[in-house]
Amino acid sequence: MTDAGWRSGSGVRRVTAGVALGAVIAAGLGVHFLLPDTAATDIAGDALYAAAVYAFIILLIPRRHPLLVGAIALAWCVGIELFQLTGVPLAAGAAFPPAMLVLGTVFDPRDLLVYGATIVIVTATDAVIHRVRDHRP
Repeated sequence: MTDAGWRSGSGVRRVTAGVALGAVIAAGLGVHFLLPDTAATDIAGDALYAAAVYAFIILLIPRRHPLLVGAIALAWCVGIELFQLTGVPLAAGAAFPPAMLVLGTVFDPRDLLVYGATIVIVTATDAVIHRVRDHRP
């Protein structure tokens, strides 16, 4: 899609991202608060976090190509995961528990894989949706 194509659909893309972000946050909170803490819920939470970051970035810059949005989202997720190596997110979460939902607590290399896979999926989905939209008669 051309840059002009991304700009022309930015309003619809922003609204879609806002709705998706709300749904992803609701699902993430449900996983966090309603389900037992298992490897599966940890992976689900990581995937939902990455999807939420992607949707939030679209809200900020809806006119940008999915590859750029995906690169920014992946950089954020990896940055947050590496930040956990400092111990600051763990301390922040102990002082203010909601901080754990944004910063996490401790480094887990598996999270990097989940973030990467999720960002690839949402980036590809975003690109396909908008390619189809732009090729409608």
